[in-house]
Amino acid sequence: MQSNKNYISIDLSTGTIRAAVITSDCEILERRETVLGNGSISPQIETVVSNIRESHPQIDSICVCLPGIVNYQTRRVMISSAYPSLIEEDIHARLVESTGLRVTLENDANAAAFAEYKVGAGRNSRNMFYATIGAGVGGAIILNGKLWTGANGFAGEFGHIVIDPEGTELEDVASSVNIIRRTRHRLERDNTSSLSMLSINPSFTVMDIVNAANDGDDFAAMMLARTGKFVGMAIASVISLLDVEKIVIGGGVMDAGDLILNPLKEAAERRAFKPCYEATEIVKAMLGSDAVPIGATLIANEN
Repeated sequence: MQSNKNYISIDLSTGTIRAAVITSDCEILERRETVLGNGSISPQIETVVSNIRESHPQIDSICVCLPGIVNYQTRRVMISSAYPSLIEEDIHARLVESTGLRVTLENDANAAAFAEYKVGAGRNSRNMFYATIGAGVGGAIILNGKLWTGANGFAGEFGHIVIDPEGTELEDVASSVNIIRRTRHRLERDNTSSLSMLSINPSFTVMDIVNAANDGDDFAAMMLARTGKFVGMAIASVISLLDVEKIVIGGGVMDAGDLILNPLKEAAERRAFKPCYEATEIVKAMLGSDAVPIGATLIANEN
């Protein structure tokens, strides 16, 4: 890597514009976070980039990471349930025109996966699957040291794996909003948990469930274990199909750590092809919220 380049990474995966200035050696020089307002997203990103360049004029390129499918040939967003307006906006062309810089668009899970592969929990492997469990459920595949996006750029859509005969997809039960939904639904029938009063609060989060489980609440521990089981069922399919060396699990829900990871491993072991499971290491991601900006930089520096 050249060490004389700086990049701006933009992460749209959290409902905010999370921006970072990063060197090509993956040193984060500055972070900024702005609430994403209503209306067109492109001009909001342009404003953030303009403000950053006032204090960091030497920027080589910009990488925008988002929850959705990117067409790498047309440099357009094809699918984004979180930000459907991006399908109409030509965000790449607008940013190139307004900044004069090279601009890369990337799926947020791909960026996080590449970071974990290069400098995080996936180091020392050649073939890796990355899953992110957070506001949504996504995935990315590394084969022979390269991101593999499939024939049409759709590969790695982990959240769409069906986990029961009724057609339930993993994201329907394992994303943070659905963990909270399932917890509230269960609490309507069993209000003995310490979560009963907390769950009434509109700002009730997965971390409330994690904290209750750590404090010995059996109900909270059960909800997290069930989430791990659902993810493990889907991971078993990935293990049997891809035979990768490492499975790296990231995303905000993994703040629960072993409360989810252990039941996940147990469910995967029961269902995966045994030789594949025994040859695969399942680990928690290392880079946290820095994974997307670091991955964006690594991808931009290779393109």
